[in-house]
Amino acid sequence: MIEIKDLLIRFQNILLSEGGKKDIVRKVISEVIKTEISSEDIEIKNNIIYLNIKPIYKNEIFLRREQIFSKLEESLGKKAPQDIR
Repeated sequence: MIEIKDLLIRFQNILLSEGGKKDIVRKVISEVIKTEISSEDIEIKNNIIYLNIKPIYKNEIFLRREQIFSKLEESLGKKAPQDIR
């Protein structure tokens, strides 16, 4: 008999694909800076978040960097991005 945790592990890999990871990053950043950011403005490569947004929003993100990374680690665990550029 298959246990529930085995089924959830299968879905975890699907949910943490690049699209899912990008959506979680977008939600966390939008929640912290209280401004909506679209998914098209975020790109994740080699565990680094690249943002294509206005400099005023980037400055706000860099000021609240520690808060963003702590929330990302809560949501994504070990697969959380390590840097923002």
